[in-house]
Amino acid sequence: MSVFQADAVMAEIKTLRCVIGGCAYAVDEVAYTCPRHGELGTLDILYDYEALRSSLDRDALTLGGSSDCWRYRALLPIASESRVPPLSVGWTPLYEAPRIAALLGLKRVWVKDDGANPTGSLKDRASALVLARALEAGINVVSTASTGNAAAALAGLGASLPAIKTVIFVPAAAPAAKVAQLLVYGAQVLLVDGSYDDAFELCLAICEEQGWYSRNTGVNPFTTEGKKTVALEIAEQLSWNAPDVLVASVGDGSIISGVHKGFSDLMRLGWIERMPRLIGVQAEGSAVLAEAFDAGLAPEDISRQPVATIADSIASELPRDRAKALRAVRQSGGAFVRVSDAAISAAIPKFAQLSGVFAEPAAAAAFAGLERALQLKIIQAEESVCLLSTGNGLKDIARARESVGGGIAVAADIAAVRGALGSAGLL
Repeated sequence: MSVFQADAVMAEIKTLRCVIGGCAYAVDEVAYTCPRHGELGTLDILYDYEALRSSLDRDALTLGGSSDCWRYRALLPIASESRVPPLSVGWTPLYEAPRIAALLGLKRVWVKDDGANPTGSLKDRASALVLARALEAGINVVSTASTGNAAAALAGLGASLPAIKTVIFVPAAAPAAKVAQLLVYGAQVLLVDGSYDDAFELCLAICEEQGWYSRNTGVNPFTTEGKKTVALEIAEQLSWNAPDVLVASVGDGSIISGVHKGFSDLMRLGWIERMPRLIGVQAEGSAVLAEAFDAGLAPEDISRQPVATIADSIASELPRDRAKALRAVRQSGGAFVRVSDAAISAAIPKFAQLSGVFAEPAAAAAFAGLERALQLKIIQAEESVCLLSTGNGLKDIARARESVGGGIAVAADIAAVRGALGSAGLL
């Protein structure tokens, strides 16, 4: 039995459905994954879309919604009167990027900058919703395993709620800046001598033992609902039109799954006319899903693989949301592409200089993936593209510095300044 009762959520929730077997559950029957299909059986939260179509006014939402992710509260599994974290999560900028479009020969390009969220990544969306659910249930300890961003999101938003304590499991090799965020926010941080997947299993075990609420990606279905708000925003910011293509980096698969769920919900409501093709970008050193896609594998046939990439946020030995991620790409008519660490590193300054958006390696991978998808002719010149930038570059300054080198050292002398600028071709 779930700790969440049916009357604690909106009446429009119809069922929780297993992505593998189609098993259906009431919202108060299960807390995490399908009991019959285990961890692979992640759950979709489905609503009474007919009731929503008759009760919701898309244009009224546009005119009167709050300037955060809670503007879509009527499409989220949380009661209208429930408390939510006070930090402003979501409604991040969508920038048109004409220089990227011109350089790559594309019709139009937009950048959705989710590094503008309170703790610097898209993961704030999922943490906001999970914490709201914990408050509804009266649970005061929420835990997660993360390579950094989900942990920072939970720790930061948890710090804004006096009733909540957060316990974080991260690999000891996580970037120092990300670990510093967690400690500054006051989370209890356990640095695991092992991989992200090791941290994930430890987190699940202690949550089950202690009755804590797990925010773990690919296990907690409400993380997908939080992440889907980025798709809702993109559609609304484009006057309820979807781009032809959306490109996102992929690790565990939960972000691209959330994007797919968001656009799918809008399609069911009749608020948009088409689903964008979803292009998932993986690092060559962590490409389990890309390889499975190319081989036509089913989610249950995917096996764990060792990982090695500078893009720690998308490093996963066995993607936890693999079933939903593969479904998202396949159903949308999209594809997976792989990019090298060298391409990711080069993309950090290139993307920043063409768009003004400073992205961490995992987010810059989306730009490298766009270039690769064009080379492979997966994306066509006449298509419009949205690049999803999932995390701020300040989260991994060391990699950013490696990608650009140092500045020009000069003496405190105007002649030396003129000489240096002349050598740089600026005088």
